[in-house]
Amino acid sequence: MTADDGVPAKRVIRTRRRAKVATILLGLSLAIAAAIYTALRYALVFPLMPDRPPSAGHATVKPDHDDLAQRLRAHITGIASVPHNIAHYAALEAAARHIETTLTGFGYRTEPQIYVADGVAVRNIEIVIAPEDATAETPTIIIGAHYDSPDDSPGANDNGTGVAATLELARLLRDLTPRTHRLRIVFWVNEELPYGKTPDMGSWRHAKRLSDSGERVTGMIALETLGFFSDTPGSQQFPFPFGYVYPDTGNFIAFVGLPGSRDFTHRVTRAFRRGASFPAIGGVAPGFIPGIDLSDHWAYHQFGYPALMVTDTAPFRNPYYHATNDLPGTVDYASLARITSELEQLVRELVV
Repeated sequence: MTADDGVPAKRVIRTRRRAKVATILLGLSLAIAAAIYTALRYALVFPLMPDRPPSAGHATVKPDHDDLAQRLRAHITGIASVPHNIAHYAALEAAARHIETTLTGFGYRTEPQIYVADGVAVRNIEIVIAPEDATAETPTIIIGAHYDSPDDSPGANDNGTGVAATLELARLLRDLTPRTHRLRIVFWVNEELPYGKTPDMGSWRHAKRLSDSGERVTGMIALETLGFFSDTPGSQQFPFPFGYVYPDTGNFIAFVGLPGSRDFTHRVTRAFRRGASFPAIGGVAPGFIPGIDLSDHWAYHQFGYPALMVTDTAPFRNPYYHATNDLPGTVDYASLARITSELEQLVRELVV
């Protein structure tokens, strides 16, 4: 049996089947490529960063940055030279008192949010800067850091750096007279395990209180590990697939948002990069990707608030992460001072 043109029918059938399979495979490849493209568009706000490594500015550090670096060092040394969490309760209380005493010295009235976890009293610590005519309808921006350390780690970078930066932001913002937003500066307890991602997490308690009151939160920023940088190629790792997009040198900070926070993350990252010299990337990705939701922004996301963290990417760069040698001497204070100064300008833009 042959086809009309003399070609055996079986060969014609095989050729047609191969063509059909090739068409199907091509369609699947295009669909997969489209899905990857869509996922990356969903996940990435700014897939590139400016070519400005942190070390480039160290030779021309401003005098006020040098003073700021020393102040940051003093906070981190005072808070994060020893482990401080519920398992090390006396040190946790000492860290809380350092925060409260410092804020009082800046002229603020602190507002504690006290609750019981594992049978002991712990507290979030907050100050509020609001417009004179603030009402229940005034929108709120939140910025802060958790002050507990993990396990037996002193937590100089995680999260002494975030606490120190937040304290110095409070000092730098003493003259702030916001017109459009209420600013809540918060120091949260119990971010680390076993309390993280549970109702005993300090930021979860704070977010729930705001949700119960109906307060309109338009954005939340968690400062999380901001003191470790390297100009060595290969010093930066990423969870898949971000390593194919972002650079492999750990000399930047990242603005990391969860789904629902794309607009806020986009706005904050663009505002920071517009006014700052420190390199930064920004992105939004789902929490199942390792590292994306490992901070207090997770808690606010649970209540539907736009939330992000600012981070040096912690375990993807820092060999001291969650270790007993995460000590004050491992922190890059010059870079932390630059970041803190440039975050001040960002906050002013967000609330004025």
